Amino acid sequence: MEKIKSEKLYKQALDLFPGGVNSPVRAFKSVGGTPLFFEKGQGSHVWDADGNEFIDFCCSWGPLILVHAHPTIVDAITETAKKGTSFGAPSKLENELGDLILSNHRFIEKIRFVSSGTEATMSAIRLARGYTNRDKIIKFEGCYHGHADHLLVKAGSGLVTFGTSSSAGVPEAFAKETLVLPLNDLEKVEKTFHDYKDQIACIIIEPIPANNGLLLQTKEYLEGLKTICKNNGALLIFDEVISGFRVGFEGAAGHYNISPDIITFGKIIGGGLPVGAYAASNEIMKSISPEGSVYQAGTLSGNPVAMAAGIAQLTACLQSDFYENLANKTKAFVEKIRFGTPSPFPLKINSIDSIFWLAFDNKDTIRSADEINPDSMNHFNKLHAFLLENGVYFGPSGYEVGFVSAAHTEEELDKVAKLIIGFVNSNN
Repeated sequence: MEKIKSEKLYKQALDLFPGGVNSPVRAFKSVGGTPLFFEKGQGSHVWDADGNEFIDFCCSWGPLILVHAHPTIVDAITETAKKGTSFGAPSKLENELGDLILSNHRFIEKIRFVSSGTEATMSAIRLARGYTNRDKIIKFEGCYHGHADHLLVKAGSGLVTFGTSSSAGVPEAFAKETLVLPLNDLEKVEKTFHDYKDQIACIIIEPIPANNGLLLQTKEYLEGLKTICKNNGALLIFDEVISGFRVGFEGAAGHYNISPDIITFGKIIGGGLPVGAYAASNEIMKSISPEGSVYQAGTLSGNPVAMAAGIAQLTACLQSDFYENLANKTKAFVEKIRFGTPSPFPLKINSIDSIFWLAFDNKDTIRSADEINPDSMNHFNKLHAFLLENGVYFGPSGYEVGFVSAAHTEEELDKVAKLIIGFVNSNN
């Protein structure tokens, strides 16, 4: 595979941006080599600057559920942009997308649009703190909620302890308001609420953790978190930046039939454009300014181009059997790989609806970050290079999940499954 133009562009980018990229994982540090510079996407395929064509399973990290350059979304963007790209004022498109979401989601009554998933989770936590008049929050190892200061926190030295900064520039005083616990352990959550009685504003969790592998949790565990919050006057936040509108229109909340207090959403509600949102009941959302005292604002919030793209995409997602067909395609793809790879080789595939994760491990279940074997990434790195050479693009890290879209055909999925099976068999 020729990468002459990508290598030239990367060399130029190194003089322009830190590490040559505008988001760290793009740098190919995990898998090695030069990052690809993409020029075009159409359907389930992308093309890089050298003209190499790939079947795309990254899908812009999930939001492109219809995938690249869907005609309905492109038309909506084009027609809206002709009328103006930003007003910093209300438009009817905000009403239309807000109504579309709220009318088809049982667990929320009011929504506030923002411009990114990070902004959504940051604002949701501020809302929880303002609503409860408490400062501390609980998050979990293996869940990523964006790069706000109080969320860039890793576990401290104890089993139940204050977090410590995991990024330079994050004051330890901020980190000390965040308690970091292991996933899949309700006893530690109970103990933490006991130790910090009446101090904890909320628990924030990816109900389907998909930023550090696919660490599927049980319904009983998620229900337990809800009960603990209710019994202690705290709020439960479901960070559905990845799972929202991916695992059904109602996301993980609908999949598990659990009503969190606040839900955050990401770029999928804007057809892949920069957008996010947080939503909750009327009672909680009336704390937000200008109605309440919790301040949050954004010039590009409710941007008309993003709203139009979101209306087009989510309307398509509401078509009959859309999610069922997507889930069936993914299940067939995953099962083909499972049955085609020899059991002695360490390959585990976690999946839920149209999200999947290839874990080079023989563990029956992987529910927490500390259960992932770092050495297993060597297998993924070799697979990633092999797939690139054969025209398949996965996200450049073994900790990242893959996505199947409406545009992936059975023939494409069959081809990629055979490639993965062939790789495993040749390396067994």
